[in-house]
Amino acid sequence: MSKILVAYFSASGVTANASRALASAFDADLFEIRPKVPYASADLNWMDKNSRSSVEMQDKSSRPEIAAPCSNLADYDTIFLAFPIWWYVAPTIINTFLESSDFSGKKIFLFATSGGSGFGKTAAALKGSAPNADIREGKMLNGAISAGELTAWYQKQK
Repeated sequence: MSKILVAYFSASGVTANASRALASAFDADLFEIRPKVPYASADLNWMDKNSRSSVEMQDKSSRPEIAAPCSNLADYDTIFLAFPIWWYVAPTIINTFLESSDFSGKKIFLFATSGGSGFGKTAAALKGSAPNADIREGKMLNGAISAGELTAWYQKQK
């Protein structure tokens, strides 16, 4: 069984595609973090202050429910956690995921997709949701990144 898991949240499919490539590059297992209530297009309208995503991101205590936890998390020591960047941080559903299980002693590498922003303070903002994990900033997965580039990057991080 693989010791690496790629867990991802994707609202529009972009992060899902990048996560599949990441899992393939590392021969890792894949787990989709699905919201209990899926996001509709109107929910993702960041220009609307009343859209679901805007409201969730304005409330730092917001924890959207996930459809199901990762039942075999104990099998992994390294987790690549992928998500889109929303307002310069991870969507609050990522906090829900991290707070739903025990990540003690696990290495968590953050991977993100974004239309233009970087990680910002994402790693620092997530540490409180998994205080006993080793959370590290990974890479932005915008555009094409080869399996070789990812593997070389990972070898340097271990």
